Amino acid sequence: MFDFLKGPILNLQNFIVLCGRAVMNIFRSPHYLDDVFLQMDTIGFGSVPLILLTGFFTGAVITLQMSRALNQYGAASQVGQIVAITLVRELGPVLTALLVAGRNASGIASELGSMKVTEQIDAMRALGTDPVQKLVTPRLIATSIMLPLLVIIADFMGLVGGWIVGSLVLHLTTARQFWNGAYNALDYSDVVQGLLKPFVFAMILSLVGCHYGMSASGGTQGVGRATTQAVVVSSVWIIISTYFIGSFFVNLN
Repeated sequence: MFDFLKGPILNLQNFIVLCGRAVMNIFRSPHYLDDVFLQMDTIGFGSVPLILLTGFFTGAVITLQMSRALNQYGAASQVGQIVAITLVRELGPVLTALLVAGRNASGIASELGSMKVTEQIDAMRALGTDPVQKLVTPRLIATSIMLPLLVIIADFMGLVGGWIVGSLVLHLTTARQFWNGAYNALDYSDVVQGLLKPFVFAMILSLVGCHYGMSASGGTQGVGRATTQAVVVSSVWIIISTYFIGSFFVNLN
């Protein structure tokens, strides 16, 4: 009667097991540091141009769209606070994670999926190498390190974009007012929230990408299917998790 539940439950079980093995392998040897640095370069430095562009225009758009309402209520000088809080709490971590998910979760799934359908992962097991230790854990570590750094870059570029539009283009406020307002608007919980979210998002998108890549089957069509599923599922869980993390900090305050 409930046969339709077998597939999703088995998929969830395999994902939980993969997560547990990947996390435990962080504390076991070997650590494959060369693979970690290679993934940090691919995931982190490879995403910097995209993050710079997106962060800058995110801050610019927030300032542009808020300008009319701020002028209407005579609060144009508050633009720095609004941009800082919006970026650091929500838009910076979420947009950065979604971009990295689209760029790297898909890349992880396609890379591991290609290895799976060509039986390279099976050959790795036959040679005595743990595929999770070699393939999944380095990607988990690299993403968890690089995504918070990318979020910091995105937040800064968003503030620069907001400052340029607010001070130099629309003349809503002075540069001094903008940066003082942005600095004073943020408190300790905002910074913690803004750095905790990308760490959680990094675990989600890296492990989801690895899970779908290592469970791919059916040749090239299966690889394409796994890639699509990795991006969609990781993006959905990023949106869901940001709500729960945000609600936790709201109740905490």
